[in-house]
Amino acid sequence: MQNDKLKNYLHLHLLVFIAGFTAVLGELISIDAVPLVWYRMLMATILMLAFVVVAKIKIRIPLKSVAKLAFAGVVIALHWITFFESIKVSNISITLAMFSTGAFFASLIEPLIYKRKIIWYEIIFGLLIIVGVAVITNSEFKYLNGIILGIVSAFLSSTFAVLNGKFLEEHTATVISVYEFISGVLFISLFMLIFRNGFSKEFFVLSTSDFGYLFILASVCTAYAFIAAVYVMRYISPYTVVLTYNLEPVYGIILALIFFPEDEIMSSSFYVGALIIISVVMLNGVLKNQKKKKARKLLQKNLQ
Repeated sequence: MQNDKLKNYLHLHLLVFIAGFTAVLGELISIDAVPLVWYRMLMATILMLAFVVVAKIKIRIPLKSVAKLAFAGVVIALHWITFFESIKVSNISITLAMFSTGAFFASLIEPLIYKRKIIWYEIIFGLLIIVGVAVITNSEFKYLNGIILGIVSAFLSSTFAVLNGKFLEEHTATVISVYEFISGVLFISLFMLIFRNGFSKEFFVLSTSDFGYLFILASVCTAYAFIAAVYVMRYISPYTVVLTYNLEPVYGIILALIFFPEDEIMSSSFYVGALIIISVVMLNGVLKNQKKKKARKLLQKNLQ
């Protein structure tokens, strides 16, 4: 039993490591952010549908639910586009540091979706995160566009994460992802047709390396990571999963330093700001877990 638990914890950290590696792939892939995300979502959709067929999963849902998931799919597509564009115009370290602000945005969005009050310490944490962002911006002002795109990406990521939490009350994670990925591909396709004069021949010409990196991104970092995360959550608490995924920027920045040392070595102020943001995110997770434990104990006491 202990060995099985250890295996699942190691598996979880592998998934977080894979999530961090996504940013490295974004830097390695030479095509622009929009086509990059289109290929990623298309390939992942095909792999997901293959999984649905093999596993014989029923994915038919009401049209009203399809519309809600389609909206979330658009949000995901925009999140990934701004995420990879942030990497293109700045670097991985900047993008992942800004991506860490997502926990702050989630604390603002959750009360609206779940109709709960804002917790007092979330306001303090939000102010500390702003301080961390200010420290980074002050020392790395040349990456301002990347900083802004990274923050927008974090906001969009938090939005669809909170929405998906609500959707999971009615649908399985597989059903949610299939519809979101399909709608994401359709959204980007419409964008290309309206604002980019359609799909040119050059759009479908990929170098061997780009195709290989895209396939790894869609298969390992998207389809596999999703299915595996669902599996791991059967044996590890959602809190532990969420808290561990907060290490994604740490893994990603370390990987960036290994793969792109000349581009990713930042000023000392950057690392101070990043440490403030990541520490606040981790502390927020710890406090929320303690609050949930107290609520469970109180509920059990009332039931006795």
